[in-house]
Amino acid sequence: MSNPHTLKLFNLLPVGSNISTWWNFGSMLMTCLLIQTATGFFLAIHYTANIDLAFSSIVHITRDVPYGWIMQNMHAIGASLFFMCIYTHIARGLYYGSYLNKEVWLSGTTLLIILMATAFFGYVLPWGQMSFWAATVITNLLTAIPYLGTSLTTWLWGGFSINDPTLTRFFALHFILPFAIISLSSIHVLLLHNEGSNNPLGTNSDIDKIPFHPYHSYKDMLMLTILITLMFMILSFNPNMMNDPENFSKANPLVTPQHIKPEWYFLFAYGILRSIPNKLGGALALIMSIMMLFTPPFTHTSHTRSMTFRPLMQLTFWTFISTFLIITWSATKPVEPPFTEISQLASILYFTFFITNPIMGLVENKLSNYSC
Repeated sequence: MSNPHTLKLFNLLPVGSNISTWWNFGSMLMTCLLIQTATGFFLAIHYTANIDLAFSSIVHITRDVPYGWIMQNMHAIGASLFFMCIYTHIARGLYYGSYLNKEVWLSGTTLLIILMATAFFGYVLPWGQMSFWAATVITNLLTAIPYLGTSLTTWLWGGFSINDPTLTRFFALHFILPFAIISLSSIHVLLLHNEGSNNPLGTNSDIDKIPFHPYHSYKDMLMLTILITLMFMILSFNPNMMNDPENFSKANPLVTPQHIKPEWYFLFAYGILRSIPNKLGGALALIMSIMMLFTPPFTHTSHTRSMTFRPLMQLTFWTFISTFLIITWSATKPVEPPFTEISQLASILYFTFFITNPIMGLVENKLSNYSC
């Protein structure tokens, strides 16, 4: 039987009557965060942050600890599902103009950056071949910073190469940052309920609102069931689907993998990095590929909020999504023609979206005025 106090709380959170399934990804992200926190705490109990023992401790967890293989694979698969949901959540916000709720959007983009940092530190912890070399490549980008780069890299490593102190620091950061994510997520949700949700039409949701329960809580439950079912299907039939084969070998600084690449959810930024021959230019492009998400609330010029009624922006949006996927794909290929040229063209189109957004808004305003 439902708790009357819980139902009363749900009824105190009225939402727009026309919000679609795309609005369920927020609750799915909260579920992913809970799964990652719970499984991560279990893994931390058995993990050893030492370069001689880290890889062996992962093997110990998967082979000797009861149900350890489930926890380890759930944590790895959960990270991929987390990023699938968050990228979809961001794409929905861009399409429907949710970024005009500035505080909600800015807190969410900050969450993305902290989440990416946490995932990167976690990817290094198994101390496999790809973990070690991906960390080497990414942390070496700091050396591109004039004057301070070498000092910052040495400070991050805790020495003059990636070694024991580096692994200890990454483990500490990977353990602490989720608490920051949980705190900022709470603020993100509070800001959302303070400002109210957007809707597909981009109109004022205050005109027609309905109680959250049962109209939207049931949709949340359905989407969460699909998410958890998908996780357990991957876990049961192909648990290593998200893992790089190179990472099943212990890290060896003397043997470089043929093709170094991070996890798939970092490939779009890595592809942009690789497309620029200059090291500093590539590092700046990588940073800007994420920081550009802060700009839409301040560059929106259209009188219409949602892209539902903006055919020109719809074309630009789907071009942006396509370039994101193309960059991700090309980053898995060797650094040679034609993949280099494809990455460069796709990277230009990626940044063009954020530049054309305000221009398209002004053009659409002009066209709508003429039609009137």
